[in-house]
Amino acid sequence: MERFAWKAIVKDGMLEEYKKRHDNIWPELKQVLKEAGIKNYTIWNVGNELFGYFECERGVKFAEDYQAQSSVVDKWNEYMKDVMVMELDPETGAQPKMQQVFFLE
Repeated sequence: MERFAWKAIVKDGMLEEYKKRHDNIWPELKQVLKEAGIKNYTIWNVGNELFGYFECERGVKFAEDYQAQSSVVDKWNEYMKDVMVMELDPETGAQPKMQQVFFLE
């Protein structure tokens, strides 16, 4: 199983709203993520910084491609623009992948 990590910034004063929106994540978005093979998805924060991690049971490329073709993902990204800043990879349409530098199994 491949792992994927991303980072972003929550706009000043918007952390509670960010959390609220994720507490009420759209069922159709959850479905897209599951269909993309994404599991064990967690998002962490410190201050205004966000760190996301998930595992891709069908591979990172499949997950990226599947999300890039989803209008639901596009709508969610648009919905979140007023609370966070995340630059998307222009080639994949997904979050830029962080490079793994250490792994302990």
